[in-house]
Amino acid sequence: MRDTRESRLLLVLLIAIAFALITVDIRGGEESPVDGARRAAATVFGPVENGLATAVDPIGNAIGAVRDSGERHDRLAVLERENAALKQKLGSDDRNRNRARALDKMLKTAGAGQYGIKGAEVIAIGAAQGFSWTVTIDVGSNDGIERDMTVLNGDGLVGRVTTVGPDAATVLLANDPDFTVGTRLEKTDELGFANGQGDRPLRVQMLNGKAKVKAGDRLVTFGSQADKPFVPGVPVGRVTRVDPSGGDLTRTVYVRPYVGFTKLDIVGVVVETPRKDPRDTVLPPKPAGPRPTPTVTVTATPSAPPADGTVPADGTP
Repeated sequence: MRDTRESRLLLVLLIAIAFALITVDIRGGEESPVDGARRAAATVFGPVENGLATAVDPIGNAIGAVRDSGERHDRLAVLERENAALKQKLGSDDRNRNRARALDKMLKTAGAGQYGIKGAEVIAIGAAQGFSWTVTIDVGSNDGIERDMTVLNGDGLVGRVTTVGPDAATVLLANDPDFTVGTRLEKTDELGFANGQGDRPLRVQMLNGKAKVKAGDRLVTFGSQADKPFVPGVPVGRVTRVDPSGGDLTRTVYVRPYVGFTKLDIVGVVVETPRKDPRDTVLPPKPAGPRPTPTVTVTATPSAPPADGTVPADGTP
């Protein structure tokens, strides 16, 4: 339709008629003159609307599902966060329990040797470019720590203090290649010097080339003059290999240290030396050997022949 004066007048007229019908319909209520026409329109267009509603429902359901999915995702995220927090708490509790056990073990070791110790926590490891095995602990001169004090944990010898600051100190570990400690063999008292070899067993030069030593023998620190840098009796490790003597003046053995140097956490610095050498009392109990299996021997006893001299049917006397 072209936009003419007549078309605009027709449009205005139709709008006026529509408003008039709406007004009449509202005022008439159920007796409205257009009620019949409305019912007829519902009869004609109802099925179409139902069909459209049926066609649109899956889309609406999908939208609702997405909205519900978002809500479920939010709830899932909350639950995941709560679960992660719980796991973290449990992990922290496990770590605290492990540290409590390590501390208890260290205190028992110190008590067995009568060592007065200052507990410390490892807070850093030595720089890799330094090619040395060191750790930093969180106690220093303000805590009574001095250079050349023995450091141990519940397993045995950790190292010695090399540098001291007001609130921290550096410990040279016993597996460092520059580390040397005098050792004493359990029971036989054979002496030697142990040197660190990084992640390999300690190398011990026994002063007696004919010393009787075998795999499984245990060593402790011999101790230093005035107990610095080493107090006596601290467990060092267990012999794993013995080189043939070959008539040399010394004998080389290899010792697996008791301490795990890659997982240090709680350590103790010996600030009070024992009144007497604890000897082998600090060494851990030896593992129990396998129990012998009892052997049962069954001995057959021959039966006496019948009094009448007859022989049984199976031919046995």
